[in-house]
Amino acid sequence: MFAFGPSGGAGGSGGVSNNLGGAGGAGGSGGLLFGSGGAGGNGGWGGAGGNAGTGGVGGAGGKAGFLIGSGGAGGAGGAAGGGATPAVTAGAGGNGGVGGAAGLFGSGGNGGAGGDAGPTNGTGGNGGNGGNAILVGDGGNGGNGGKAATNGKAGTGGTGGLIGADGLTGLA
Repeated sequence: MFAFGPSGGAGGSGGVSNNLGGAGGAGGSGGLLFGSGGAGGNGGWGGAGGNAGTGGVGGAGGKAGFLIGSGGAGGAGGAAGGGATPAVTAGAGGNGGVGGAAGLFGSGGNGGAGGDAGPTNGTGGNGGNGGNAILVGDGGNGGNGGKAATNGKAGTGGTGGLIGADGLTGLA
């Protein structure tokens, strides 16, 4: 970590599994004083062979440097049942990662979307909450809930700074 340092690196994506998808890695923090947080990695697909698996959770966005920088975005939760084609009957999507907190000057990171699951009796992942701003900057938007027979809950928007707007709540 550098006092005037760079932005944090992005977290890696979680691996695909026939059962529980791997969790996305957390985004790296910005420099001690300056720099934005890195984005969290996406959760891996669960039930990759069409099984009713569970998607991995998205990684949290990295926090910004203390003075100036925006928080990193949270990673998306993994889908159940093989990603683009969720399991027909069941499965649970992974939860989206939370957005990273901002520095004194900067916006909070957006929360990640929840993963999709089966449209018959699956459960979507919850969206991640947006990161908070402190002094000047907007709060991050909450992530959307995953689509399934039971949709995931939407993430809430982060709190805006003294000069700045609160983030928007995601869609359920």
